[in-house]
Amino acid sequence: MTFDQLKIFLAVAEREHMTRAAEYLNLTQSAVSGAIAALEARHGLKLFHRVGRRIELTDAGKIFAVEAKKILATVNSAEATLADLCDEPRGTLSIFASQTIASYWLPQHLIAFQQTYPQIELQLEAGNTAECVRAVNAGLVDLGFIEGAIDDPGICISSLAQDRLVVVVGNEHPLAHQSSYTLKDLTGLQWILRERGSGTRSSFETGILACGLGLSDLNVVMQMPSNEGLCTAVTAGDYATAVSETVAQAGAQSGRFSVLPFELPSRAFSLIRQRERHQSRASQEFSGMLRRAFGAG
Repeated sequence: MTFDQLKIFLAVAEREHMTRAAEYLNLTQSAVSGAIAALEARHGLKLFHRVGRRIELTDAGKIFAVEAKKILATVNSAEATLADLCDEPRGTLSIFASQTIASYWLPQHLIAFQQTYPQIELQLEAGNTAECVRAVNAGLVDLGFIEGAIDDPGICISSLAQDRLVVVVGNEHPLAHQSSYTLKDLTGLQWILRERGSGTRSSFETGILACGLGLSDLNVVMQMPSNEGLCTAVTAGDYATAVSETVAQAGAQSGRFSVLPFELPSRAFSLIRQRERHQSRASQEFSGMLRRAFGAG
């Protein structure tokens, strides 16, 4: 078993998809499937079930994934230690961010950091908040960025910036140009929301609870795994959704959809890391740059 096979196996296991794993690793799909096939043939075990175009871990694959994550975390820590022995911080800084942060908030800070430390390779992966926390805890990434709050004693969390969710509808929606409405209007809407595990959905649930509503009071007709999908969907029919104010800004200015005057509580964009894992100099420098920029402790 090679280290490359180990990394490929974990990429496939995390995504349960050969093509997505290949894109993440910058490899061809045939190289990824070949590595998995070689690993299975060498040990005489099936690590994945193939169900049509879907794949999922077998029981043997689940057991192996636990050990593989430990190995990868150890290797990453060793590489970080070597990089820290250099005069200047270098090596790789791997980051997992929730979709809203990865697409709309973080890129400008990554560019500023890369210009200051061009010798550090930056790797960014996007997913929902739950996936981000799992990746940080497993040692698959150095740092994570999430929306809202989490309760995990193994995670250090630092709030950096504030964000606000807004409720949006298509510009042709009956409520699009009303100056006021009631909670009954909200419960009568057809809602399209982010998937369970996303920070946007969790923050929205917390926000409507403050108004005396639960998610069960709303007519949720569809879930989508991306903010872009939500924004496109509300312009195609009489639907409502909740997204970050940053996400909604461009669409509202162009007239694609309207922001309803419904106040939701603000939430934090936060930096997270595993409490007991070694923090590389690259990680320390990037964390420090953001804390200074936002006056965070």
